[in-house]
Amino acid sequence: MQLPVKNAKGRQVRTIEVDDRVFGIRPNMAVLHQAYVAQRNNQRQGTARTKTRGEVVGSTRKVRVQKSTGRSRQGSARAPHRRGGGVVFGPRPRDFGQRMPKKMRRLAIRSALSGKVADGQLVVVDRLSFQKPRTKEMERILLKLGVERSALIVTGDPDRKVLMAARNLTKRKVLPAAYLNIVDMLSHRDVVMTEAAVRRAEALWGTAAAAPPAEAPAPPKRRRAAAAAEAVAVEEAPAAPRRPSRAKKAEAKPRATAKPKAPVKPYCAAACLGASPTMDATTVANTAARVSGDATTREKRPGVVAGAGAAANRVAPGCFASGRARSAPKR
Repeated sequence: MQLPVKNAKGRQVRTIEVDDRVFGIRPNMAVLHQAYVAQRNNQRQGTARTKTRGEVVGSTRKVRVQKSTGRSRQGSARAPHRRGGGVVFGPRPRDFGQRMPKKMRRLAIRSALSGKVADGQLVVVDRLSFQKPRTKEMERILLKLGVERSALIVTGDPDRKVLMAARNLTKRKVLPAAYLNIVDMLSHRDVVMTEAAVRRAEALWGTAAAAPPAEAPAPPKRRRAAAAAEAVAVEEAPAAPRRPSRAKKAEAKPRATAKPKAPVKPYCAAACLGASPTMDATTVANTAARVSGDATTREKRPGVVAGAGAAANRVAPGCFASGRARSAPKR
């Protein structure tokens, strides 16, 4: 696509080839509208806030009694319908920000530039240079370029002289190409871009920016040889010994020798019959006789069990049931 280039006197000096992807596409109006609304919403602070009837200063006492006055019924002085009362459904602090995908933002910029070119509202100037920033000089250049209404002046890099020369002009704004945005382009009728700004816009939003990154160059032969040798060394390295399984560990572990059994204690009728230290010898003997089933012997000779068998009369040495009878504990 060809665009004419003018000098500071308004004469066309040449034409330049520009990227159709930036200046020659069909504008997407829906994306343009969405980008404009999103940018305007992102500029909102969202700090507006009003007080409800529970936050304003005032008494909650009823203004007057309900009946017998002949007047209207009134409640608190902080009610919303009274002067100085609270606000109903007023604004509260909130975030109005909207996020757009990167591809949609880029498409909106390209659509705005292409729309300006299609409407004849994009002017390309070879350069804007001032020895000393003067507002009259900037106004004269804009008139020579045919810009009579609002204009957005775009430079390749930030230029302080151009900014100081145009900042006092009404409806004129200066921006670097990297700061182009939808609101500024749609808020000004004409867009004046230097040739450097056009090339900067192509680099940012053109075909070169959308192209995939180039593949990394192949490493030198020496590096490749060293990498191959390292890979071979890793393959030939002996594998780390594996940890033995639980079954092998159990086989390798020597079996523990059986512990010698404790000697069998002598049979004690008192211990086997559940006697306690508070029971005397007579009670233990009677218990043994009852267990063996010889109750008559217990009745005839208390304290001596004759027919209960040898197990009932056998008492182990050291047992509390042997010896003289113990008296029952006092309660």
